Amino acid sequence: MNLDRKYSLIEEELRIGVKTLATSSNLANERATAMAELVRLTSLLPPSNMTRWEYVIRRELSSSIHTLAAIKKNKWWSLFSLSAERVERTRILSWIDLADANGYVRERTLRTLAGAAPNSFFFALAARRLNDWVPQVRSAAREAVPEIARVTAPEHVADAICALLPAWSSWGRMDEPDSQTVLNLIAIKDVAPELIDRLISSPMGPMPQALTQILRTSILDEHLMAIAMRAVQPAVRAKAYRTLLLQEATWGEGARWRWTDVRYCKGRVEKIRGIRPLTIAPVLVDVLKAAASDRSSIVRGVASEALVREMNTVGIPTLDLARRFAEDVSSPVAERGKFVLKKLGENPIST
Repeated sequence: MNLDRKYSLIEEELRIGVKTLATSSNLANERATAMAELVRLTSLLPPSNMTRWEYVIRRELSSSIHTLAAIKKNKWWSLFSLSAERVERTRILSWIDLADANGYVRERTLRTLAGAAPNSFFFALAARRLNDWVPQVRSAAREAVPEIARVTAPEHVADAICALLPAWSSWGRMDEPDSQTVLNLIAIKDVAPELIDRLISSPMGPMPQALTQILRTSILDEHLMAIAMRAVQPAVRAKAYRTLLLQEATWGEGARWRWTDVRYCKGRVEKIRGIRPLTIAPVLVDVLKAAASDRSSIVRGVASEALVREMNTVGIPTLDLARRFAEDVSSPVAERGKFVLKKLGENPIST
């Protein structure tokens, strides 16, 4: 079964699960059973595709509430529950209501939820409210999300962070306090080790982009060399090595429009970069040697770029590294090695 087919089947089960919970009675056992099934289903869904899952939940919630209102309208003993709005105000809220179409409901849900998020999906659902289109919901999220994170299993928080951070720079509604709330999640006790484990062990997924955003903080600075040497994904190792070799962390802050000629309405979109110095002082020669010996040409490319930049730095074995790079199977790496040899007055042909 291909992945799209699998997710389509789970999506249909998700719709049924949301409907079951939304239309269930207020009996604790019935609601607990319905919620347990939703936790099982959502644990199978990748938090990286939250926009899709939120849409499914929101649509099914709206449909279920209107169905429930229609049923109650026909009950002689429920004359005061004739509208979907009244049903919305009186029903018991749960984690799925974080995706409700009504901003008042999303805010009320954040302010009434207590305890840990049952899995990474629901924690991500709560964290996404920091980018909600309703300011009052974002304000409620700033208060609620840190409290939820502190009592939620660190692995759930780490999974949600790794899924959400790659697209974080596109969250245009967040204010500075909202951004700081996300960064504070990384510093919660036991979350950092979980993040390191995922950055090192994940064979696929947007881990390089997640590392880039995590480096807004200094929480992983002292672990960068371990990540550079042990990460499964070459792009993660390359990002860690580049950060160590530059001795500074960089990340994308977003984009802005810059006019180049107002008279003719010409301009371009410019990326905004953030930058900060590392809180550690890596030994440049050791980092460079390690990167030069990496099995991936992507990482060796980072090392060859650094050698061009640092060829005159005292203590760097420039000639030895340049000769090694000049013989590399990767053309970009070999060209940089030959360039350095020429600058040193060596004959690249003889290497």
